[in-house]
Amino acid sequence: AQDLVESGGGSVQSGGSLRLSCLRSGYRASSYCISWWHQAPGKERQGIAAIDSDGRVSYADSVKGRFTISQDNAKSTIYLQMNSLVPEDTGTYVCSAGPNPGGPQTSHSYGSCYGRDYWGKGTLVTVSS
Repeated sequence: AQDLVESGGGSVQSGGSLRLSCLRSGYRASSYCISWWHQAPGKERQGIAAIDSDGRVSYADSVKGRFTISQDNAKSTIYLQMNSLVPEDTGTYVCSAGPNPGGPQTSHSYGSCYGRDYWGKGTLVTVSS
């Protein structure tokens, strides 16, 4: 099994920045897709940024141009750099991991991996106006 642990959440004012981390431990497949998900209070969880083992990335329209997903394979960590934060970005941020079939078939779109076998517990972000 793979464990995912998120960190880096906190409170920030509108217009500020935060960098979230998702540390992968345990069994880690060489082909993978990692997503960051945002769950606003009282709303459904939404995929916002994804990256796969081929280095391909995708974003939800709501964060495109503001958030950047990246990975440090040596540290087994996926990052989410969040800039120009607005109060609507408030919520719990969770990362998920799943398979990447490889080849021409993509493993994610609009920030959501198709495979989501493992989930972290999340980190809370609060953006005040």
